Amino acid sequence: MTTTLVLGGVRSGKSRYAAGLLDASSPVTYVAPGRVPDGTDPEWDARVARHQGERPEKWTTLETTDLVGAIRSATTPLLVDCLGTWLTRVVDDLAGWEPSPHRGWVLDAAVTELVQAWSQAPVDVVAVSNEVGLGVVPATPAGRFFRDELGRLNARVSAVSDRVVLVVAGRVLDLSDAPVVGDDA
Repeated sequence: MTTTLVLGGVRSGKSRYAAGLLDASSPVTYVAPGRVPDGTDPEWDARVARHQGERPEKWTTLETTDLVGAIRSATTPLLVDCLGTWLTRVVDDLAGWEPSPHRGWVLDAAVTELVQAWSQAPVDVVAVSNEVGLGVVPATPAGRFFRDELGRLNARVSAVSDRVVLVVAGRVLDLSDAPVVGDDA
């Protein structure tokens, strides 16, 4: 099975590119690990509805934070969009936006479990993630924490992926043969 990580900035075309890697005429499970629309944020709800409307008819959607379980139990190719929303929900669930004695090890355990599942995926898996380390340093401690943790998550998933691409301004750069510097970046 092949694992592909698609990185890119906001509106870079990464989700469209990732979806194009999978056969639109075959069953695919679209894993949405972000917040489920609930009417409290109309802009988010409209964004999710637009994405749902763009998916091929044979694709099913699975809204879950249990990304590890989704990968391990998959019987059709998976498209995970995106790791950044998964990380946000993991941090939300552990009330980890403020520093705490347990935040680091709980988050590390969740990421380690995800990386293990990813490296043993029983089907082809494509995951999308935001590349957040190229911009302005966030003004808040929570923003800097998220940027750093997403960068670490991306590096760890990248290190065990068969293929890694970076989408910039609608252009795709294949990073698959680039050297891996480690997971402590």
